[in-house]
Amino acid sequence: MAEQNRSTQSQARPQEAPKGILGLFHKAKLAVGVLFLSLVMSIIIECAGIAFDWWDEKGYLHAEAMLQVELGWISSDFTRSLLLSDPVQAAQRLTHAGYEWMFVKTGFLEWIVRAREPLPQGSSAIKVYSNNLVVAIEDYLLATLYVTLTFLVRLVILTLTSPLFVMAALVGLVDGLVRRDIRRFGAGRESSFVYHHSKRLIGPLFFSAWLIYLSLPFSVHPNWVLLPCAALLGLAVSITAGSFKKYL
Repeated sequence: MAEQNRSTQSQARPQEAPKGILGLFHKAKLAVGVLFLSLVMSIIIECAGIAFDWWDEKGYLHAEAMLQVELGWISSDFTRSLLLSDPVQAAQRLTHAGYEWMFVKTGFLEWIVRAREPLPQGSSAIKVYSNNLVVAIEDYLLATLYVTLTFLVRLVILTLTSPLFVMAALVGLVDGLVRRDIRRFGAGRESSFVYHHSKRLIGPLFFSAWLIYLSLPFSVHPNWVLLPCAALLGLAVSITAGSFKKYL
């Protein structure tokens, strides 16, 4: 009975997150997973919009228009950065490299052009079927490529705005430590419930900004997504630091 109770207690305990190098590796895997999930969600939503005619633009033109809008915001609102000397040029280079790799070097454009050309008489049924299939899914393939390019541009924007989250976290940390000292010297009440729950929200609030912004099926200014998420992150850090135990 005692051994069974120990086993049930060990199973009931939540597994602690790995620390040190393993913890960094775990967080890196989580970040890559969030990026991949955002890309897959963007492609699925875009293809569903084409299939059910959700967009005003027809076919892949909606995804292409989103790419142009995102590039325009980098050119107008993200001309300076602490991380890159020329953000506009960096975004243009990344987009051009992605276009070359996905459209030109893969032979995708040449494949599409050949599929549009009329087949000579006497062509095999397999070739006729393959050409018809390419023409039928052409919009979905082009939309997938343009969504991927838009994903890369938004990733550049998130990289440029990463100091915003750092600043929000630092402001929240300072505010929380000040309130902790006031509570410590004023004999304030201590709540581990608030501390543990606010601590768990820090990671999801950070990654939610990336997931939401990268997965949006329409163009919206980054500030409408990133500023609220950064404010909530700073609030969570402030509550966590302010509710930390008074005595170590």
